[in-house]
Amino acid sequence: VQLQASGGGLAQAGGSLRLSCAVSGASVTVVGWYRQAPGKERESVARMVGGGIISYADSVKGRFTISRDIRKRMVYLQMDSLSPEDTAVYYCTVPYRGYDYWGQGTLVTVSS
Repeated sequence: VQLQASGGGLAQAGGSLRLSCAVSGASVTVVGWYRQAPGKERESVARMVGGGIISYADSVKGRFTISRDIRKRMVYLQMDSLSPEDTAVYYCTVPYRGYDYWGQGTLVTVSS
């Protein structure tokens, strides 16, 4: 199982970025995005499970949108109204046979 995240970069406060995650070797029925800011623990940002049920961290509700393309095995995170507090390395993850697999992370930096 391999995950390749992309789409990070530098954005200004109020701007938008779209992260992508290409998954191979596993389905994207259950997918998640996490982030880890400097000096902080990794935290869940968004999660989608079977049936399209979605949950978001309170800090990103109304600003971030998780989506997936099951056929292409792609996962996306649309991030709008970005703030400097969103600066972090973002990781995608999928479960497979009892393990959680992670991508390498993509850095998002939001300037004020």
